[in-house]
Amino acid sequence: MPVVVFQQRGFSRAYTNASISAEAGRHDIKIGGDLLRAPVHEALQYHITDRSFFDQQTPIDFTFADRRRDREQALFAQDTVRFGHLTVSAGLRWDRYAFVVNDSAFSPRLGVAWYWPAADLVVRASYDRAFQTPAMENLLLASSSQVDSLGPELLRIPVAPSRGNYVEAGVSVAIAKTARLDATAYRRTFRNYADDDVFLNTGISFPIAFDGAAIRGLDLKLTLPRWRGVSAFAAYSNLVGRAELPVAGGLFLGSDVSAALDARDRIPISQDQRHTARGRVRYQLHRRAWTAALVKYGSGLPVELERDVAFADLAAHYGQAIVDRVDVARERLRPTLAIDWGAGVEVWRRDRRRLELRAELADLADRLNVVNFAGLFSGTALAPPRSASLRLRLDF
Repeated sequence: MPVVVFQQRGFSRAYTNASISAEAGRHDIKIGGDLLRAPVHEALQYHITDRSFFDQQTPIDFTFADRRRDREQALFAQDTVRFGHLTVSAGLRWDRYAFVVNDSAFSPRLGVAWYWPAADLVVRASYDRAFQTPAMENLLLASSSQVDSLGPELLRIPVAPSRGNYVEAGVSVAIAKTARLDATAYRRTFRNYADDDVFLNTGISFPIAFDGAAIRGLDLKLTLPRWRGVSAFAAYSNLVGRAELPVAGGLFLGSDVSAALDARDRIPISQDQRHTARGRVRYQLHRRAWTAALVKYGSGLPVELERDVAFADLAAHYGQAIVDRVDVARERLRPTLAIDWGAGVEVWRRDRRRLELRAELADLADRLNVVNFAGLFSGTALAPPRSASLRLRLDF
């Protein structure tokens, strides 16, 4: 966009924590509190160099400056109780937040784990209620009445802290006394789900919030610590995340105003990559030499494109090869895949001192992997192409 923007912002943070722990029979008790104070200052200026790209009501020049103090306090108490192979942990936390808005909440937490020695099996489950304060970046700008001068089509809603409910269950079991399998399933629901938006398409971000969100997932990991010189692991994650409109907080300009209030929809969150897999195998060639290979796969993050976008313009801006990695029908990036290889040899050792020479070759196939396309913070992020490195490491 033809706009020149200058920004300066910062904060200093003072944090104090005090806690007391005690053991009483089966109980491990801990109580304490936190205190945080953070003076924040923000300043922003812009100048539009071509008005034809903006609404006529948008001022050509804008200047904003403000400073305020963030104050947060918390108290907590928790107890861990052991009954043989059963462990129960319970706690309660109180948080108070005072910055642009004032809010407070109680957050209970409960966790249970049971160990079965005969099968070397651990079963666990937990529930946490979370109180999450909004991101501090440009929060004063998004909440200030000074932005009302930007035009009649403007919506400004204070960004309140998020409240989340986390439920998790999992197992960890030994396999043939050689490997270990860990499995975790979780579901997280939110009110006032935190996200980010941009200011006049400048790349300067500020916090917003959606009405709600739900994230569910499954994590699996199989680990082989060591078997006849071989160590390995394989991990898989499945994640589905949806945010629920309308918006519940933030600054919205122009045509976004009506959509922000009237929309009733569910959209994928930016981390909604359905399938992620990683695997690594390491072989000890000799007492002082090893080699390893790593495979990484991702099914692709979501992509948000304007409805009237011209792909010829995108290709001219980003390059045809990059645009080809966008699956328009799925509104996602195409899957990523990379294979890395490495080897090392211990050149010298004496007591705890050792010298190792290590060689690595990343992305053997030299595949173009687009990690993010037109994202807010990373823009269009590409995974590194094929590369080689040689390192000499000294431990002492």
